[in-house]
Amino acid sequence: MKCRHCDAPLTTSLIDLGSAPPSNAYLDEDALHKPEAWFPLRVLVCDACKLVQTEDFAAHDALFTPDYAYFSSFSSGWLKHSEKLAGMMIERLGLDANSHVVEVASNDGYLLQFFKQAGIPNLGIEPTSSTASAARAKGIETLERFFGVDCAKALADEGRSADLMVANNVLAHVPDINDFVAGFSILLKPGGVACFEFPHLLQLIQGRQFDTIYHEHFSYLSLLAVERIFAANGLKIFDADQLPTHGGSLRIYACQAGETEREETNNVETIRSLERDAGVHEERFYTKLQGQAEQIRDDLLSFLIEARANGKKVVGYGAAAKGNTLLNFSGVRPDQVRYVVDLSHSKIGKYMPGSRIPILEKSQLKIDRPDFILILPWNLQDEVVEQLREFCHWDVQFIVAVPEMRVL
Repeated sequence: MKCRHCDAPLTTSLIDLGSAPPSNAYLDEDALHKPEAWFPLRVLVCDACKLVQTEDFAAHDALFTPDYAYFSSFSSGWLKHSEKLAGMMIERLGLDANSHVVEVASNDGYLLQFFKQAGIPNLGIEPTSSTASAARAKGIETLERFFGVDCAKALADEGRSADLMVANNVLAHVPDINDFVAGFSILLKPGGVACFEFPHLLQLIQGRQFDTIYHEHFSYLSLLAVERIFAANGLKIFDADQLPTHGGSLRIYACQAGETEREETNNVETIRSLERDAGVHEERFYTKLQGQAEQIRDDLLSFLIEARANGKKVVGYGAAAKGNTLLNFSGVRPDQVRYVVDLSHSKIGKYMPGSRIPILEKSQLKIDRPDFILILPWNLQDEVVEQLREFCHWDVQFIVAVPEMRVL
């Protein structure tokens, strides 16, 4: 395999998680009687440009299907984050009724609804029918297709260039990262700004967050690699923020490469320095995650085996993609985690891919009164614990497995 960005041969391994089905391929009752498609889940490092990337096995249209089950609006914390982002960008760029905002991978309209409320024209670009339909129900115009150079040219030819383009948690999801990024340089107006958020590779490795690795993530991104990719595709980064979301993310602000009015802020150099100090440009940075993931797997299995031996009930909370990576790498099955509760109606009544653990409504907790609740989206643990402490009026303990096995 060659690098998705620079075409250099890939020989360095970050981690091998065996094989797993796509993490958002939730199963219905009929699917339980059919075979699942499992793909190897290995991640490689480009020694030339330092882009970390999943080895090619599954095509993107097989992963982002019309019935895609992830809806952004089901996290109250993420909605607050998005509302704050919209308000900040409106003020920073002076957006008004004469402006145009385009969000790529707009999901169910979780962000664009706030621009709509402010009277700012906007367009969502979203390839999955399930989420695009939900966005349209909110009155958000949504173009149902994958984004890239062809899409950008077509919209620009229609006079729909953007003052602001937003791409939250999608840069890692695109197989042709050059075509994707080049589309932003085409669709931006002169002086326009593109805002990207993505999980930071530095935090993934330092936090042992191997469960954020799954087939839908084609890339795992450092500022070092992203700067190289953007420069090669007509964009320059002029500002950046570190965010707590998704276990530690970057928000970067970019403009067309020829833009002279926007000077680079100190924030960019600060993050560069953090990566240099951690050794992101060196081979040693990429050698520890495999053993750490195996230790987390072993600790989780030891806990579940002991809990079962002692007659304790363990269930899960949050049918998140990262939870599927953890469960499948660890070999967890319904006799160890009886079910997972979730708030998303698109997942309730289905089964976790691979592990085939049933997904039930939150009300099931009061019926069964489990002893332990394993929080799978550990990045939302504070939000989840706050919600469940008001709901679970019995002696229940909350546990997480990443970055280490612990009782909260």
